[in-house]
Amino acid sequence: MNAQELAALPDREALIAHLRDSLAHLDPNDSATSPFRGGRTAALAALHAIQPEAYARTRNFLTGKVTHLSPYLRHGVLTLSEVRDHALAIVHNPAHAEKFINELAWRDYWQRIYFQIGDAIWQDREAPKTGLSPSHFRSEIPEAIITGTTTLGCIDAFSRELTSTGYLHNHARMWIAAYLTHWLRIRWQAGAKWFLHHLLDGDPASNNLSWQWVASTFSTKPYLFNRENLERYTGGIHCRSCVHASAKTCPFDATYEDLADRLFPRATPSLAPSGPPAPHSKPSHQPDLFDPSTPAPTGSPLLWIHTDSLNPAAPIFVTHPAAPALFVWDTVATAPPPSPSARSISLKRALFIAECLQQMPPHLEIRAGNPTVELLAAARATQASHIIAQRTPDPRLQAIALSLQAHLPIVWIDPPPFVTSTRGFDLKRFSRYWQRAQSAAMQPTRSQS
Repeated sequence: MNAQELAALPDREALIAHLRDSLAHLDPNDSATSPFRGGRTAALAALHAIQPEAYARTRNFLTGKVTHLSPYLRHGVLTLSEVRDHALAIVHNPAHAEKFINELAWRDYWQRIYFQIGDAIWQDREAPKTGLSPSHFRSEIPEAIITGTTTLGCIDAFSRELTSTGYLHNHARMWIAAYLTHWLRIRWQAGAKWFLHHLLDGDPASNNLSWQWVASTFSTKPYLFNRENLERYTGGIHCRSCVHASAKTCPFDATYEDLADRLFPRATPSLAPSGPPAPHSKPSHQPDLFDPSTPAPTGSPLLWIHTDSLNPAAPIFVTHPAAPALFVWDTVATAPPPSPSARSISLKRALFIAECLQQMPPHLEIRAGNPTVELLAAARATQASHIIAQRTPDPRLQAIALSLQAHLPIVWIDPPPFVTSTRGFDLKRFSRYWQRAQSAAMQPTRSQS
């Protein structure tokens, strides 16, 4: 099937039926009721609806003027530079867009770390600051959390929204992550994997490092919240009907000092190994995937479109508009038994990706299977001399590229950068990165070139 044939399906129900037939790993009991549509058209509509000044004032409230751009950014449908440029273009004073652009910078920051450490993103970046050792934590999330039946009004509402829509406001993500990590003492990796399964914007960089920020394995202290904080930013909507609020048994109804004493009785850094893990290393016998000194091959290319590059207006299509192109649903990564970083996705997430594919260039071919096998077969069929793809930090996609490189050269195309610096960036903390990135981040792309 190609993108044109996928787009010809009459409605969402037909597309869902196609996905269920094509992707055996999808949960047969999963639903696809997300209100968010995939594709460049929906992405541009969301982009043109942003209000940077209102966002800065209200972003922490569940009813605030958040943008819902993250699923499109995660899958490359929009770029950070494109969003930044639009924000600067619609405000009277660039300073009014600074908080909005600062939040975009967090995503750039997470991605830069992901490029450095790869699958080590599933490991603690630092020792936790809670005084608790790994033996204090469990690896499984209670079923009541996943089904939204804990009787805690807020936690159940957040869980049901996550599983039914594939979206959660960032503040709700922090609250539920803190509850799982600090109150229930569930390993952050379990929560991160749960989120990645459901979230339309599920990305190991932003997701895992945000969980680590809450857990204090990538921050100076653990993140906590109390009932006062939750009521302020939710309007108290969850507390009104919560049995624990009326019975005065709410586990969050305390001061921050009391909560810290209760949850972290020995709040000193643990004796676990500290410091960032070594950068993710590639096999020494393979060339650097992103070596700019590698000469560009000649001949006809095959374009490899992956889940990080679902933008029909991307440079890869602008420079090679007529080249054969292939997207492969990776059934190898989702096959059991799952690895710690296996990327099983929900039907909602698959539907969002499929809707993005519907708006890709019509000749894009879409298959399901082993990406290496399918890409090499397509390259032979089209007599391609090399493969072109968008650069990615994803270790699974890099592993596929390494296996392909044994047969064909790989050429990488970068999306427009959010910021550049000849001095590089200090990624130890966001504040250090932002100190160097801020000036460039606040300039439109054309001013940075």
